Amino acid sequence: MPESTIPRALDIFQKCDGFGRAHELQALGIYPYFIPLHGSEGTEVEVAGKRLIMIGSNNYLGLTHHPKVREAAQEAIRRYGTSCSGSRFLNGTLELHEELERRLATFMGQEAALCFSTGFQTNLGAISAICGKDDVVLCDRENHASIIDGCRLSFADVRKFRHNDLTDLEGHLQRAHAQKRAVLIVVDGLFSMMGDLAPLPEIRALADHYGARLMVDEAHAVGVLGNHGRGAAEHCGIHPDLVMGTFSKSFASLGGFIAGPAKVVHFMRHHARSLIFSASITPASAAAALASLDLIEAKPEMRRRVLQLAHRVRTGLAALGFSTAGTLASPIVPVIVGDQERMLRLWKVLFDCGLFTNAVTQPAVPAGQDLIRTSFIASHTDEQIEQVLTRFAEAGRRTGLLSNRPPNSASQAAGR
Repeated sequence: MPESTIPRALDIFQKCDGFGRAHELQALGIYPYFIPLHGSEGTEVEVAGKRLIMIGSNNYLGLTHHPKVREAAQEAIRRYGTSCSGSRFLNGTLELHEELERRLATFMGQEAALCFSTGFQTNLGAISAICGKDDVVLCDRENHASIIDGCRLSFADVRKFRHNDLTDLEGHLQRAHAQKRAVLIVVDGLFSMMGDLAPLPEIRALADHYGARLMVDEAHAVGVLGNHGRGAAEHCGIHPDLVMGTFSKSFASLGGFIAGPAKVVHFMRHHARSLIFSASITPASAAAALASLDLIEAKPEMRRRVLQLAHRVRTGLAALGFSTAGTLASPIVPVIVGDQERMLRLWKVLFDCGLFTNAVTQPAVPAGQDLIRTSFIASHTDEQIEQVLTRFAEAGRRTGLLSNRPPNSASQAAGR
């Protein structure tokens, strides 16, 4: 066919030309993403020769630099090498993986557990394996992106309910029950941006009443909440049908797991595509997660410490005049700004003041809820927490978010 007769097609790359927001923020000097760290000691990091207090990490228990965790990872490399070079389904299963799964099942109070290469892949694989086109998934609107994408991959009828809205959830349950549909309710136990808890006792009661199954994502709660560190479900006194967790936070590693009835986990082993077609967790990651689990079980004072520090900062920031959110049972302390550009300018001043925080905007939070996400580590010192409050006070004044206050207001707010 002559070239002149071929209709001009749209270029798939054309959408990239219209994406200029990141370049605009870079030009303004307030672009907060993809910042390379030149060094890390857990509670402090180095960026371009500047030391900052890290309050943007999910290393809640401070185990990424713990000697036992590092030694376990190094020993695993000496024994197994740096990679399994294959999927769990074929050549990539180690004794370490199976030991970790047995330990996690026992720890979480479930019959069995299955490890995936990342937490994101865990939700993708678990939800899409167990839910199909004839099923209904009820999903909180503010669930993590990995849950949303897992629901999409399942081909199930996905119905989102308003955040933590039990009336809306029950309405969806009633309709699905009337249609005689099998239902899975999926919620984050501890929501990662706002730091609030799902109303798990009430959701469990609704699930039981309507014959639905309940899956709780404990990514940000496992290791931190509950009498034994099992997460938000233990904290709230309920037992989920399925529980998901990650290793990239309290477990100081990389990977994820799903735990539940043995027959369900067995089914997922043979149907979860993100497990079957992905390389398995590296030996070092598996060993680090096991060593972290040892410490989580042996040292409950770590989770008490991180929650105490977060509470101290939350009350201190509120006393300074910042708008905070979340629950007392959370290591996450969001500072709500509302306007994207004001939030980014606050982030930049905090950075210049020596604090590494997270700038959060859509789609991670609803429009108008732009925030600075801070999160705390059990190994933060009292002096570092004092500096956090002092520097927030300075940044608040410099950006006009706070009125001028006496120099000692941050110390008073911290209860020092």
